[in-house]
Amino acid sequence: MDHDRETPRPAHLPPPSVAKATVDALGKLSEALEVVEEARGNLYRFHRLTGRADLALGEAVDLLREAGHGQIAETLRNELVGRNVLEGRWTFQIVEEYDDGYYAEFKSLEQAIREQLADGRRHLFEARMKEERRSHGRRHHEAVPPEDPL
Repeated sequence: MDHDRETPRPAHLPPPSVAKATVDALGKLSEALEVVEEARGNLYRFHRLTGRADLALGEAVDLLREAGHGQIAETLRNELVGRNVLEGRWTFQIVEEYDDGYYAEFKSLEQAIREQLADGRRHLFEARMKEERRSHGRRHHEAVPPEDPL
């Protein structure tokens, strides 16, 4: 097997001065960020599902009106169609507030800490785990892809 494919790239090796405990801590920070990314995805899902529900509700109102249930349609229209999901907010406003506040601060601090402690290198914990878990020298267990740039 090509030796070049057996050697992890420098971007996935901790700088010489970085201790294992620091790599472990950065790994846990990265894990936390991944959970925040997942939560953000769910928040966007909530945003999209709520919007779809509101549009379907509008269609239900129209169909109820056409079916001769004008008062019920009007109640739904007045009480729910276009209603804020939180006080003064539609879901896009919730997403924007999350993105501009908590999410932006989390991403910024995580990056700054990586820069300070590990020259900005990402996924050092996972890269170490890969080296510990893979079967060195075996096909499909290479350190890098075949056309990974140096």
